[in-house]
Amino acid sequence: MKTIGLIGGMSWESSKVYYQHINEMVREKLGGSHSAKSLLSSVDFDEIERYSFSSNWDQIGNIMALHAKTLEKAGSDLVILCTNTIHLVSDAITDATNVPFLHIANATGEAIAKTGIKKVALLGTKFTMEKDFYTKILKEEYGLEILVPNNEDMDILHSIIYDELVKGIFKPESKEVCLGIIKKLEAEGAEGVILGCTELPLLIADNEVATPTFDTTKIHAQKAVDFALS
Repeated sequence: MKTIGLIGGMSWESSKVYYQHINEMVREKLGGSHSAKSLLSSVDFDEIERYSFSSNWDQIGNIMALHAKTLEKAGSDLVILCTNTIHLVSDAITDATNVPFLHIANATGEAIAKTGIKKVALLGTKFTMEKDFYTKILKEEYGLEILVPNNEDMDILHSIIYDELVKGIFKPESKEVCLGIIKKLEAEGAEGVILGCTELPLLIADNEVATPTFDTTKIHAQKAVDFALS
């Protein structure tokens, strides 16, 4: 079994779910008392949040590269970034390390491609929805058409994520708002929904959405486990 290196803390609310998924998946695959070999290097999210809001992505890249190198030196055989948004600086990780890096958009694109769905809604932070570091991979490598919310709904989602979800606050009324945004995108032709923020699956369950949902946390964790056990 290979050792999975996780860069976590963005936020720790979802990082703990990564850890849970990875160990459950290994136990399911190998049985008995098996669990995953893993290393976690976790950031102070307040620092990352401040740099994000000031668009200081170079500094975030430096921080991610440092954590990735720490994991590599400690013995990780691969590295994953336990967040969607900060994949914006994934090049900083791949440039700084020699071990494989598993990009969350590639894992998600592969999962969607297996279903035959072609038109999918993307929910996440404004950075994830507006910038092309994520959607470009989905479009160019997997042939997907991506729908995102209108500007007003983007702002609402962004606020829910940063003011509530990353702080461990999960309000029923916020869930209803998110479900309402999803319904609008379904009316525009979305055949499925990417929960492109690792905290969103903690708020919205699969059975609460009419179309298939793609839990990026679980998809990414499964890809890491598949690699570790290959």
